[in-house]
Order: sequence, then structure tokens, then C-alpha cells
Amino acid sequence: MERKILLLAGSAGGFSVILNILKSLERPIRIPVVVIVHRNPKYASSIEETLSKVMLQKIKTADDKENIENGTIYFAPAGYHLLVEPDYSFSLDISEPVQYSRPSIDVTFESAAEIYQQNCTAILFSGANQDGARGLLMIKKYRGKTFVQDPLSAEVPVMPEAAIQLNAHDKILSIQEIKDYIMQLT
Repeated sequence: MERKILLLAGSAGGFSVILNILKSLERPIRIPVVVIVHRNPKYASSIEETLSKVMLQKIKTADDKENIENGTIYFAPAGYHLLVEPDYSFSLDISEPVQYSRPSIDVTFESAAEIYQQNCTAILFSGANQDGARGLLMIKKYRGKTFVQDPLSAEVPVMPEAAIQLNAHDKILSIQEIKDYIMQLT
């Protein structure tokens, strides 16, 4: 059986859109979903716990050396880069921030691209820097599926625009089109 993965990532303005999309799902997603958002480790967040109460899906912060399981939504922990390993597990890394961010979207996207290749799908949302654009290009290079939120609907369009400038996307999608696409995966 082929392993698949869905990556959802964003920063300023993207986090609330990702949460609304996840909350709107009518059925659980069967493949693993990894959410990478820029979060400051200085501030406690209980978003995984809050989402778990309103969704019919296992939701958690990704742990070091944890096996990636179907049907689970993982959040990259604040203050760590989240990598996908060849044995389909996660590893956490505290090396220097990338694009001023840790977790870095590029780091997760690039490591997932190498492991999942054509079975990797990533959607890049609103954000205030270029993190994610290079990673999206790597996923495309490995023949994975790459999408960006329509910059016209993005609160901060820098992130999706950077990916579009690199031609790292297969398609530009509206929020509704993103919801429809993710529903196909359930």
C-alpha cells in the first residue's frame, strides 16, 4: 500500500483559515495531515486539545521519533523544525530558524517531499514571509501535488505569491476549492 501525506502550512492570516477548514470537514481524513504554522514557543497554545474536542479525528502535536499514522492530524511543535524520516516517523530539530521561523515550512516540506515523493500533497496559505515556497518547489520536483491559497483571498499574500513567483504550484485555489479538495481525501 502506498503511503500518502497532506501538508497544510501558513503563517500570518493562514492559521485561522487552516483551522476553519479542518473544523468544517464532515468526515475524518484517512491519510496523515501535518499542519505547520509559525508559532512562538514563548506562548502556550492548546489548539490541538481544543480541536480534538470538536473533531472526530485524532489531533496532536508531533513527537520526536513518532511513527506517522493514517487518520491523524499532527501539528508541528513551536520552537522545533519538524522533519519526516525515511522510516515514516518524525524527528524534531532545534537548528537555526529558516526564514526567521522554527518550525520552518520549507524544512518540513523538503523532508516530506523526499520520502513521500509523488504521494505528497501540500497547500500553502497566507503568510508574511517566503517560507514554504522553496519546499513547495521541492514537492513539485518529486511530482507531488502543490497548491497555494489564492493571494487575493489571503490576509497576508506574501507566502502564496512567493510560491507563484517560483512556479512552485500546480494550482491556485480559493478557500472553497481547498475545502472541496480536502473533502475528496476523506
